[in-house]
Amino acid sequence: MSLWTPGGEHPVDRDRDAGSSPGTSGPADAGGPDILAGLSEEQRAEFDRLSPEDQEQAKLMIAQMAESRRQVLSTPAAVVIGNHAMGLYELAAIHLGAEQPQLEEAKLAIDALAALLDAVDGHLGEDGDTMRDALAQIQLAFVQIRAGLEGEQQGPPTDQPEG
Repeated sequence: MSLWTPGGEHPVDRDRDAGSSPGTSGPADAGGPDILAGLSEEQRAEFDRLSPEDQEQAKLMIAQMAESRRQVLSTPAAVVIGNHAMGLYELAAIHLGAEQPQLEEAKLAIDALAALLDAVDGHLGEDGDTMRDALAQIQLAFVQIRAGLEGEQQGPPTDQPEG
């Protein structure tokens, strides 16, 4: 598994146990008997009320969440933040590209992206420059789409002589 950034893909399963390979039931086995150790008393009581099949399913889900957590922990924060930034960019692009563009929703995503990039300025390396470029592009697209919509609402000029 990998995380995508503008600078390329970054593997996140570097610390995977040697005995566990993709496509096997490794995460469930890796948890062993301690898989339920993190549950509160209330959660444990709820777990005990489940059928054996549901308990196995719950154990598998807990193990998968633990594996996901290990993968995120092995990934540099800048990579994760970059992924979130690109998610905000995509969100804005989706709202702008809708049949009826949703400007307020796009503006919120663009403003959030700008705030995020301002907050981490200088900490994302070359990816930060790429994300700044993406921000400028989506801002320009927003302005162009808004201008186009405002032009449609005004309609053709009414002070022109008829023909």
